[in-house]
Amino acid sequence: MNKQTSFEIDRSKPVDSARKGDGSLGLARGSATPAEHELIVRNERFPREAMVPRHWHSGDPVATAWYNSVSASLPRGEAFFIDTLRLFRDDLPAELAREVKAFTTQEINHTREHVAFNRLVSDHGYNVESIDQGIQAMLALTEGRPKEFNLAITIALEHFAAIISRHLLQYPEYLDGADPVAAEVWRWHATEEIEHKGLVYDVWLHATRNWSAWKRYKTRAMIAALITKKYFGNRIRDAIGLLEQDGFTRKQAKRKLYAFLWWKPGMMRRMFVEWASILKPSFHPWQHDDRELIQKWESPYKDAVMPAE
Repeated sequence: MNKQTSFEIDRSKPVDSARKGDGSLGLARGSATPAEHELIVRNERFPREAMVPRHWHSGDPVATAWYNSVSASLPRGEAFFIDTLRLFRDDLPAELAREVKAFTTQEINHTREHVAFNRLVSDHGYNVESIDQGIQAMLALTEGRPKEFNLAITIALEHFAAIISRHLLQYPEYLDGADPVAAEVWRWHATEEIEHKGLVYDVWLHATRNWSAWKRYKTRAMIAALITKKYFGNRIRDAIGLLEQDGFTRKQAKRKLYAFLWWKPGMMRRMFVEWASILKPSFHPWQHDDRELIQKWESPYKDAVMPAE
């Protein structure tokens, strides 16, 4: 019998692995990326004909609003990551440059799927265009900045994404009751966020290899604190706006959203210590090795999305 899932890998081309053989990545001192780790491009597409419910997460408008707010911010943000890394690619060791190419392809695929997902959200009557415009306005502030400054911004946002991704895969209850197609979008994306979580930081180590330890730490830690606060604050603002479109008053929306984020299930509360690790002078994303979560998604989750025919 054929097994059908909500996603299919494009088998017209071999799965792309960023590392060939066992050559050195040529990483700068301080990298904790496992020597045998590689980035794999999974060209996955969720069914466009599937109209997920308006409140696709457990029939809960609050949970749905939070994830919709994050999804609406992703396409333009991922384009920023790609554009930022492109400026460093020609100066990288060959193996690390290949990793950047794989990272770029992963992010292009994420953008494609979240654009489609956001279109479904819009089809349910939500106005998410203002969220995209807000991201555009925030990123406009980076224009004219040194490329290392924008790289530090990317580190901060990739760190935030990696922690959310770890929680989504490590604690399946976060997506319990969610529409199967929508949940699979998030699990697939989370898998690749974990897989490439150290790439931007390794580019940073190479790009700033001639900086003093203090300058390197001060720059990335200060930007991490500022950008994460701004990004998180904007996601709350936008989720509240989506709840207002569902008929909640602003006071009701804020109370319910804060309870969701900080009390039950309380992802933000449970993530705080992990996020704060970026403020350590010795920080590297792969100091927390969670590669087993990649295998966790690739085996039971996909097989369980839809029953075998």
